[in-house]
Order: sequence, then structure tokens, then C-alpha cells
Amino acid sequence: RRRNRCSRHRGTRERERGANEKRRVRNMAKKSEMRTYMKKVEQAVNANDVETAKETLKLAVRKIDKAAQKGIIHKNTANRYKSKLYNKVNSLIG
Repeated sequence: RRRNRCSRHRGTRERERGANEKRRVRNMAKKSEMRTYMKKVEQAVNANDVETAKETLKLAVRKIDKAAQKGIIHKNTANRYKSKLYNKVNSLIG
């Protein structure tokens, strides 16, 4: 008679699946928030608003660094995003 040996781990699998879903939703929210701040910087740059661009840049960099720290994005990706934003703001400043 064959037994289903995997059934003893069923509860663990289900708990892990729930935890994965929670993490996925949380990571998506953090990533979305990060992208929103990046867009705010770009909008300020497009509007030639130096002060707003500088202020939103600080917030965007903070969000990007936090996402990299939490493992939501890779640190090299974070550095690439920050570089792109800094270049845009610095081109606005002159």
C-alpha cells in the first residue's frame, strides 16, 4: 500500500504559501510607492520646478534605498534609479 508521504508537510506548505502572498503584496506596495516618488521627481523636472524636484528627490532616494535594503530591488538597480534621477535634477539646476 502506497502512502502519500508529502501529506505530513501539508500544513507547513499552506502556511508558507500564505506568508509568500503577504510578502508579495507588501513588496508590490513598496515598489509602487517607490515608482510614484520617482515619477514625482520627473514631473517636477519636466515642469522646471527646481525646489520641488530637490525635495521630491530626497524622498525618492529614501524610498529607493529602503526598497534595496529590504531586498525588494537589487542594490545595483537602486543605484541605477538614483543615478538617473540625480542626473535629471542636476541637468535642471544647470
